[in-house]
Amino acid sequence: MTLLGRPFPLVIAAPSGAGKTSLAHALIERHPEEVMFSISATTRPRREEESEGRDYYFVTDAEFDRMIESGELIEWATVHGNRYGTPSRGVREGIDAGRVVVLDIDIQGARQIRERFDDAVLVFILPPSAAELDRRLTGRGSEGDAERRRRLAGARTEFSAAAEFDYVVVNEDFESAVETLEAILEAERYRPHRMRELDEMLHRLDEELGEILERS
Repeated sequence: MTLLGRPFPLVIAAPSGAGKTSLAHALIERHPEEVMFSISATTRPRREEESEGRDYYFVTDAEFDRMIESGELIEWATVHGNRYGTPSRGVREGIDAGRVVVLDIDIQGARQIRERFDDAVLVFILPPSAAELDRRLTGRGSEGDAERRRRLAGARTEFSAAAEFDYVVVNEDFESAVETLEAILEAERYRPHRMRELDEMLHRLDEELGEILERS
């Protein structure tokens, strides 16, 4: 008998530049039948390499206000002057379909998801060094120097939240970091409360042992 794990939200959070989005997409690309991406809504401008409906839903402030008021977002926060939020519909549909739903969100959002979903798994991504974080932000080229400095300053505060998470992954080598996320995903499937058929299996084993004891 195969013990299939119940699906759950998998939150991946990190300071800007740590690589959480790339890691999230890599995990999903390797397990498309089991894992899906939760597409967030944001008021920030779209970057050149980003696509509407794949990376984010890019909305106006007025539309974001409407989504809050109508209860469409299960979490939202203001990060670096822009608002980000997770539409509830995609998360609920993914869970109902039996897939792990990956949420690429910030620290504030991760805390809100923890409150909404008892079984959510939270992973914090760390860069290998501050210098590497600075290099990645600079190389990204999507922010000016003032914005880059603001994100680095914000990272100092965000690092202190790492201990709140279930797992911490250092993204020094990308391939190793993805493999660690895969290991976390696999391990979480075998927690007793996620194993759909555990009660049935334990009951069957108990009956079989009872029969063996009666015959011996």
